[in-house]
Amino acid sequence: MPLVNSSFYQPSTFLLTGFPGLEANHHWISIPFCVFYLIGLSGNCLILIIIKKTQSLHKPMYYFLSMLAVMDLGLALCTLPTTLGIFWFKIRKIEFNACLTQMYFIHILSVMESSVLLAMAFDRFIAISNPLRYSSILTKSTIIKIGLAIVSRAVISLFPIPFLLKRLTYCGNNVLSHSFCFHPDIMKLACADIKVNVLYGLIVILSTVGVDCVFIVLSYVLIIKTVVSLTTKEKCLKALNTCVSHICAVLIFFIPMIGLSFLHRFGNNVPPMVNIVVAYIYLIVPPVLNPIIYSIKSKQIRRALLRTLWWKNDST
Repeated sequence: MPLVNSSFYQPSTFLLTGFPGLEANHHWISIPFCVFYLIGLSGNCLILIIIKKTQSLHKPMYYFLSMLAVMDLGLALCTLPTTLGIFWFKIRKIEFNACLTQMYFIHILSVMESSVLLAMAFDRFIAISNPLRYSSILTKSTIIKIGLAIVSRAVISLFPIPFLLKRLTYCGNNVLSHSFCFHPDIMKLACADIKVNVLYGLIVILSTVGVDCVFIVLSYVLIIKTVVSLTTKEKCLKALNTCVSHICAVLIFFIPMIGLSFLHRFGNNVPPMVNIVVAYIYLIVPPVLNPIIYSIKSKQIRRALLRTLWWKNDST
């Protein structure tokens, strides 16, 4: 977009958007959102509590699940204040630096969740292909190093994004498309040349989420190759059954994320409501469904959850 004038302009606030045209019904729309947030927050907190309290769950698979629960909690907490602020109190304004801060944490948590899903794919590959050395390969120190690498990659790779946005001059329009701050959404409001932002954003997403996707697929190709070589059908099904929860978590995270990225870059003619709905699915559905999926598919978590709810000790 061309510059409006030669002076530098940065808005003091942005205006967030809920569901355009449905403002009168926002109090009703807030009900399912409250339910989703409540399920997401309580479900992931329960996962963390039962893994911490249950000695039998102190294994690599469940440590990675704990990391996933922390990422999901972070994503839910990042969007909850502004989303419910719009629906309950009609608070649309968000200060410029606060918006950049929210955007930064949303993006680093998304990249970290992608990395955790890759680590979980690696965990499943080791458990199936080399079960006898599983514990010796994925030791506690190794898992801590993986966790630090996940955090470092996300923080460092996305660190320049807020500064790239702060250097831009913006037009008079300060209305964002969502009830939260998202990099492509903010970037489109600029009146300056945004090629650097677009290029850097593309490099980051390809070098993080793109690489993770490739290695997750590769992990499952190797897993399938290993499973096919097993002698009996029962062993094949048992091995694949341990991957079902992870496959579901991968699909419910990556499909909306890729869809939202495509909509922001190529969906100029798509109705705004589609963009808004996909964004909510991307940020709210994984934190809600992940603890439910793992609670249903994992007998160990299900039993520990029942013991926690019934206030029973692990020994009983």
